[in-house]
Amino acid sequence: MKYSEDDLEKFASPIGKTEEEKCKNAIRMVRDALKNIGYTDDGKEIRSLTEGTYAFALDMRSGSKNIVLLTQGSYANKTNIPKQSDVDVAVILESTFTTKYRTGITDKVYGFTDGTFSAKELKDEVENALKDYYSNGVERHDKSIKVYGNTYRVDADVVPAYRFRDYSADYENNVNNYEKAIEIRPDSGGRIINYPEQHIALGRAKNKATDYRYKRIVRIVKNIKEDMLDDGIYISDRISSFGIESLLWNVDVGVYNKYSSLRFILDEVLDFLNKDRCNFGNYVEANGIKPLFPDMDSKYAYESFVEKLGNYYEYEV
Repeated sequence: MKYSEDDLEKFASPIGKTEEEKCKNAIRMVRDALKNIGYTDDGKEIRSLTEGTYAFALDMRSGSKNIVLLTQGSYANKTNIPKQSDVDVAVILESTFTTKYRTGITDKVYGFTDGTFSAKELKDEVENALKDYYSNGVERHDKSIKVYGNTYRVDADVVPAYRFRDYSADYENNVNNYEKAIEIRPDSGGRIINYPEQHIALGRAKNKATDYRYKRIVRIVKNIKEDMLDDGIYISDRISSFGIESLLWNVDVGVYNKYSSLRFILDEVLDFLNKDRCNFGNYVEANGIKPLFPDMDSKYAYESFVEKLGNYYEYEV
């Protein structure tokens, strides 16, 4: 399909100031439900996590339980497009956490004791609080709790999670010296470790380093992907919004900074990715930590997507 510079500019632009309020409203929505079952925010305001993003957080507590509500994902990172309607809110249990240590180190070294509040109990509690407060439009999924929007609330995916502390690089037995992550326990079993705070910070850093071109190209590619789907082009389910953001995060800064025209920037990015496919195995997520492709099928899916994207996109002269 042919795109003009005006088309690319429309795709590249953030949706608008209303997205900031949507993120804050999503936190307020969860906050109000939790207040109804005894949690308090002690009168604190919703705080900004990282300048230049819509990542917001709010600390709450109930007895010995401490949690933080955190907006994450494409809305928080300002890479969402019109077809992405859900705001992701993580409900992170800070007072009970999981850990990772270097060889030979145990909880005892840090003085930690076993927690008494499980991830399932947290998810049950959040689900029941949302259902009690909103009465309808709340649905439990494998990894999250979906809250459907209406005239007075936004669509949201609420993700209960443990705080995950990685002490692997700590050689001083300092309880505060850890890599911060979250651990999700799906109902179907297993565990998923994510790094939302690093994703937000490094996405912001990449955007600044590229004179704010990185996230503009992310939005363009996400929008073109939707056009491809509308035109009946098969795209693997493995190609996610976060995956596209991470794929483009691995593109060298110099590629984004070579030109100012969106047409030429996108051409350079696609050329880089096509020539760099042999290095896809070394790509990491936009958090800078986890491998982007956990298996060969995922790697092949993104290679195919890059090829199809290059064949589909044309510039209207």
